Amino acid sequence: MKRLFLGTILLALAILIPIPTMAGVSINIGIPIPPPPPIPFAAPPSVIAMPETDGVYVDPDMDADLFFWNGFWWRLWEGRWYRSAYYDRDWAYYDNVPSFYFNIDPHWRTYYRNHSWYGHEWNYQRIPYQRLHDNWKSWQAKKTWGGQKTWGVQGYPPRTQAHTQVLRQQRQKQYQQRPEVQKHQEFMRQQKQVQKPQVQQRQPQRQPQRPQAKPEKGEEEHRK
Repeated sequence: MKRLFLGTILLALAILIPIPTMAGVSINIGIPIPPPPPIPFAAPPSVIAMPETDGVYVDPDMDADLFFWNGFWWRLWEGRWYRSAYYDRDWAYYDNVPSFYFNIDPHWRTYYRNHSWYGHEWNYQRIPYQRLHDNWKSWQAKKTWGGQKTWGVQGYPPRTQAHTQVLRQQRQKQYQQRPEVQKHQEFMRQQKQVQKPQVQQRQPQRQPQRPQAKPEKGEEEHRK
């Protein structure tokens, strides 16, 4: 009975007293990051396999880059990355740069129009939406992007790992210099400062000292 009574009292206190007050912590919540604008599609996108990447596909018909990688659609908007399981909705903010991005050549659209990848004939294939979703996992396992070993680049000479790393570092530096990326990074720094929990230290209450009782007359004579 006593345990039930004490449990009822604790439950009532938890309901009546706000948690921040009980914990002595106040948390400031920052402004939520807005989703990107929707992309109108007359039909599901068809893609091509991006050379020199590990399973990255892109829709070449769009002005803005729309990638497919590792089971998600990815897009960059105003310096922020978003991903979704769908190409046309449910975009969620991704608090990082996806690892595949710095493997993508920034001039790929020019090579696409010219059917040439660094002087090598690029016989890319358009991959319909359904075929992509039905096969991307098996292509990933077999290292045949879109069913092609070298992304359709004829006589492709593989880059060395050291050269690939140098290119990634150069592209990362160029990415960090974009005005929209710098603006977003500054925004995130400000939000992190706002969202830091402000811990309100409570001053310990001093317990009043109890006055020492005067020894009785008999006790004083006994001490002497």
